[in-house]
Amino acid sequence: MDEQLSVSVEVPRVGLRAQTANFLRAMWAVVWKDLAAEWRSRELLTGMLVFALLVILIFNFALELDAKARASVTSGVLWVTFAFAGTLGLNRSMAAEKDRGCLDGLLLAPVDRSAIYFGKAIGNLIFMLIVELVVLPVYSVLYNTNLFSPGLLLVILLGSVGYVAVGTLLSTMAVQARTRDILLPILLFPLVLPVLIAAVKASGGILQSVPWEEVQVWINLLVVYDVIFVSIAFMFFDYVVEE
Repeated sequence: MDEQLSVSVEVPRVGLRAQTANFLRAMWAVVWKDLAAEWRSRELLTGMLVFALLVILIFNFALELDAKARASVTSGVLWVTFAFAGTLGLNRSMAAEKDRGCLDGLLLAPVDRSAIYFGKAIGNLIFMLIVELVVLPVYSVLYNTNLFSPGLLLVILLGSVGYVAVGTLLSTMAVQARTRDILLPILLFPLVLPVLIAAVKASGGILQSVPWEEVQVWINLLVVYDVIFVSIAFMFFDYVVEE
């Protein structure tokens, strides 16, 4: 009796372990596919970087302000740059899958659909973080501002996760439409407005050295936003791609 009970308990554990391994293997396969395709073409990152650097340069010449005034607008300029460059990357990432016929192939693969979502989201997050790592030193030099503080880097990471989590789900929906280049920003920006506001407020607070208690409220909002929308995307991605 005890042997049968132990066998019955061990079988689900083994099955769960195998399912988790398959899930992670499929997810990293999607990530690796995106990274390898981008390494060969360099279309997505090049476009995002050029766009982001142009925005930084335009703001640099437009905002000929003193040091104190520049510090007050730094968080806004940064997140405008990240948001628009990220939207460009999200749009091109899913459009390339659709145009090459890869999206249908991914959906026909015998894997959990959520593994495809997480793979695409991680790939998009890597591209966005690369752009941010290039933008930060350029901005620091042009605006004579030190942006490499642990608190600011944490806010950028949390904000990027929330932005990519929602953007990957919505870009999957918009890619089926003819007007996908216009449709994605229309759908995306109202939903990511809370994360952008929280990121701008937290970034500005850190750069202006306000008390940590005031910044922590916005960081907590970013964490809650990330958890909620990653969970929503995990639950609804299967229905989105079916439609």
